Amino acid sequence: MSPITTGTMLSYIESRDHLVMRRVHGWKAPRWIRLWMVWATRGGDGWLWLALAVALVALGGDAGRKATMEAGVAGLAGVGLFMGLKRVTGRKRPCHLEPHCWSTLLPPDQFSFPSGHTITAFAVTIPVGGHFPDAMPALLFCAASIAVSRVLLGMHFMSDVIAGMLIGGGLGWALFGTF
Repeated sequence: MSPITTGTMLSYIESRDHLVMRRVHGWKAPRWIRLWMVWATRGGDGWLWLALAVALVALGGDAGRKATMEAGVAGLAGVGLFMGLKRVTGRKRPCHLEPHCWSTLLPPDQFSFPSGHTITAFAVTIPVGGHFPDAMPALLFCAASIAVSRVLLGMHFMSDVIAGMLIGGGLGWALFGTF
């Protein structure tokens, strides 16, 4: 048996990503799922996190201000990371490789890896949820909805979203409790 190499692992991941892409792009999702996915991805465009920051600063007291600072730094670090990684990897988006049967959204840029929406969602969710544990289930639901929407709308491969969850979650975890 030959050892697993990086090239072998990447080839395996890419073949699985393309299998999922073909299934997703051919699936005529029910209307409620299509609407949920479009709203989730639009929430991940940034307005949801901005509204959350305003509410936390206005109503969250000292914990709200700390959570906002930590989430803001984690989110900005995530933006810097995903912009750099996208340029370095140059991975094409699924919607550029194969047509999608129902999604008509246009991607914000041409590169797929990693998912910036997902990085930001988890980078914000972890510190805010750490300061407000009762809100963690709702925050995780929003972050997971954003991540799933990126795959179902043909914007990202599954591995782009998994990497985004790990990067964003790691950034959020690293920043939690620093302010």
